[in-house]
Amino acid sequence: MLPSILRIFIPAILSFVIGILITPIITHFLYKYKAWKKVGGKTTMYGSSAQEFNRLKGEEETKTPRMGGIVIWGSVLITISIIYILTKLFPYSALFEELNYLSRSQTLIPVGGMIIGAIFGLLNDFYDITQNGKGIRLKVRLLLISVLSATLGWWFYEKLEVTTVNLPFDNSLELGVFIIPFFVFITLTLYASGVIDGIDGLSGGVFASIFSAYTAIAFIQNQFELAIFSATVVGGILAFLWFNIPPARFWMTETGSMALTLSLSIIVFMTDSLGEGNGIVLLPIAGLPLLVTVASNVLQLLFRRFTGKKLFKIAPLHHHFEAVGWPSYKVTMRYWIISIFCAVLSVIIATII
Repeated sequence: MLPSILRIFIPAILSFVIGILITPIITHFLYKYKAWKKVGGKTTMYGSSAQEFNRLKGEEETKTPRMGGIVIWGSVLITISIIYILTKLFPYSALFEELNYLSRSQTLIPVGGMIIGAIFGLLNDFYDITQNGKGIRLKVRLLLISVLSATLGWWFYEKLEVTTVNLPFDNSLELGVFIIPFFVFITLTLYASGVIDGIDGLSGGVFASIFSAYTAIAFIQNQFELAIFSATVVGGILAFLWFNIPPARFWMTETGSMALTLSLSIIVFMTDSLGEGNGIVLLPIAGLPLLVTVASNVLQLLFRRFTGKKLFKIAPLHHHFEAVGWPSYKVTMRYWIISIFCAVLSVIIATII
């Protein structure tokens, strides 16, 4: 019988190795078909040119391929498939049975969420590349995410009978049917944080830390299959990160960020009342860099609406640091440090509350 820790690390390592192996193939096609914006730069919501962003990143957008998130979810799905096939080919092998973590009770929903997010994100990236940077409109994407998350929220409420949010020290908050819009809110917040994919290496390090934290949190709750899935995602992210450090070979973009944020929202809920833990309460700690990213965008919009001025030189916050003179690698390294600290802190708190 494999020790639990090996059940987690073997699929994670396999995912990393697969990610490393498939990247040259993916890179070949991304460069062959010029999978980048043909016209760089962005416009503000007021229709004017986003001068600070275009100064910092406009030129890079016409040189760096998008869709790098394929490496992440591709390595995860290939890992799941290989282990599942081996389990079917060798039904009497205790080793493969222990490594197989595709279960209806713990991982089928987050895997499904990842696949759905990957497909719709890939579609948006495709339009972004072929329609001169005009991907699927933000309102349409938000509506799509809202519908998907409402469906998942309904599943938690109706099928899994989740109606409460656990609070520290064995307390809980009864939401009843309002657990559905709460799930939508969490998902939309995490999806909005996908804009952290703006500096080489930044998003990969932050997401790797968060999924590592929830690997440990699920492990503490004895949700081993969910812990293995989360660790496998970490393996895929690290493979992506290997090629995303400056100068980035490609960017994660929507197909990666949508897949990760949708699956993460599911994991957060599964490590709450279902796992008799505090997965939701721990999100602001483990995911602090993501929430700060969203908050900086919201504050920028509100401040400009009420004062006519900008609070930051550019939002989200990581680009503001670049705009005031920080080298991109300094921003990335400091975000990584904060992310690792937050991840460790969330796991420590998970063992206490």
